[in-house]
Amino acid sequence: MFGAICPARGTGVAVVLPEIGIDAMNLHLAEISQNISVSATALLILDGAGWHSSPKLVVPENIVLMPLPPYAPELNSVENLWDYLRSNLLSHCVWDTYDAIVDACCAAWKALMATSDVITSIGTRSWAQVKS
Repeated sequence: MFGAICPARGTGVAVVLPEIGIDAMNLHLAEISQNISVSATALLILDGAGWHSSPKLVVPENIVLMPLPPYAPELNSVENLWDYLRSNLLSHCVWDTYDAIVDACCAAWKALMATSDVITSIGTRSWAQVKS
């Protein structure tokens, strides 16, 4: 599952795919781009995965990529999101088929997206707030 959240709006987008890599990341970027508010720009925080910095990425004009320094997963709130999903919506389960795994991932993401306050709580970082 590739996922991204907007803590300010309490929403997010995800794609569930059979493998990860540059092609999957490009699909994810396209999905994010289609869900950004009109005339807005998304700042996408990325860890050091190889497909996050590939020259083969197709980055839409309404997305800016911000790579994190090495070994700093605590700066990426999406890491907490994955912990939340594993602990609350995908724990203690065994699936018999690939389709069952995909269905469970999709259901978990949809359940999370129905709780904007949880998304905001997990994703908000004081250091990322606009100072007035």
